[in-house]
Amino acid sequence: MFRSIISLIFALLAAVLFSVPYRTVALAATPENVASPVDPQITAALADISAQRIQANIEKLVSFQTRLTLSAQDPDSIQAGHGIGSAREWIKAEFERYSRACGGCLEVKTDSFTEKPGDRIPQPTVITNVYAVLKGTDPESAKRVVLVTGHYDSRNSDTFAATSIAPGANDDGSGTAVSLECARVLSKLKFPATIVFLTVAGEEQGLNGSAHFAKMAKEQGWDIEAALNNDIVGGDRSPQQNAGIVRVFSEGVPLAATDAEVRRIRNLGGENDSASRQLARYVAEIGRTYQTVVKPLIVFRLDRYLRGGDHISFNEQGYAAVRFTEYREDYNHQHQNVRTENGIEYGDLPKFVNFDYVANVARVNAATLASLASAPGPPAQVRLQTKQLENDSTLTWEASPRSASYEVLWRDTASPEWEHAQSVENGTRATLPLSKDNVIFAVRAVGPGGHRSLPVVPQPER
Repeated sequence: MFRSIISLIFALLAAVLFSVPYRTVALAATPENVASPVDPQITAALADISAQRIQANIEKLVSFQTRLTLSAQDPDSIQAGHGIGSAREWIKAEFERYSRACGGCLEVKTDSFTEKPGDRIPQPTVITNVYAVLKGTDPESAKRVVLVTGHYDSRNSDTFAATSIAPGANDDGSGTAVSLECARVLSKLKFPATIVFLTVAGEEQGLNGSAHFAKMAKEQGWDIEAALNNDIVGGDRSPQQNAGIVRVFSEGVPLAATDAEVRRIRNLGGENDSASRQLARYVAEIGRTYQTVVKPLIVFRLDRYLRGGDHISFNEQGYAAVRFTEYREDYNHQHQNVRTENGIEYGDLPKFVNFDYVANVARVNAATLASLASAPGPPAQVRLQTKQLENDSTLTWEASPRSASYEVLWRDTASPEWEHAQSVENGTRATLPLSKDNVIFAVRAVGPGGHRSLPVVPQPER
């Protein structure tokens, strides 16, 4: 009750002191009140996601016996349905099938290169990423890209075992199935911005495929706003599993930050406000908006403890990227030869995958992709005025194309998610009766349909 009274007083003060026309959206200190509205088109798309189709896709991937990056990809092996080459051709054919179903709306492409010998690659090896592009309908917004990925290569106990069985049902048939199912469902719709559905190889050998793809995107000037990496999202059927949670990992201080940028981040207390952290918060908000069965659990860490995944390749190129992973991994069911010892079953087999869980994770991904692709781009040149000492805080920004209004967000410095939102319906400037010393600010654009962009934390302007 006391907290509610304080929030009401705060709202009344804001109504008197804000310097631009505005409408109060929410001032209660709960992240649920900073949510985007529900889009019926997205809701219908989420209902179209099928656990049965996901199961069929994972079982098909397992049928190739091994998808190790070093495994066979010659014509005879592809014809016989064995090895990574055969898996690659099947994934490509699936994307092409989805494209035919939507009248050619997907551009299906491959990114192929020869990786030089390294720690886990004994000889020059061809690695191929397969992806499908759903081009945005708005000429300007189409330059913006949101992306979902999973790795289709697999392994067992030996990273060099090119002919041994390596089912890879969970790691990472599950993530590949998420990319495929998102492509099947979202390709039926139209979005202003572009969505890329990606599957990469070489992850188990050292993130080779994603590193090449992310570098290619950077060199070609792709404006990737968000990369969603799904790796081990099978919801392993162990008794300790929590099928209601998917972890979302994100980097803090950006891997691509220069020394000067790192010093500025430390000086401003922005260690928890990278673009990837904003993406993780956005995923959590979308999960609440669409009341997904699986709830995103934000983990403020680059990846699992001392481990890594393909989102890191995008982080290294300066892109916002996060990793989705099931709540509790069972290490008997990943990176293991298929066998039974002392009554314990080892191996990454379909029998251990919860296909309903994978479908629910796919819904979180699809809702995030669709929401971002429907929204205007984030505002540019967001600045917090610091020309003089004052207790009020003034923010400015450049107009974002297709935006109907903007929202200023803020939260306590120790709070994990945005707590308050103030609508700014006219102009690109707002003054708030809040000390910049005590809160973290951000600004996001709002489209005509209520879709929100990613928030942008301001930089100081003297």
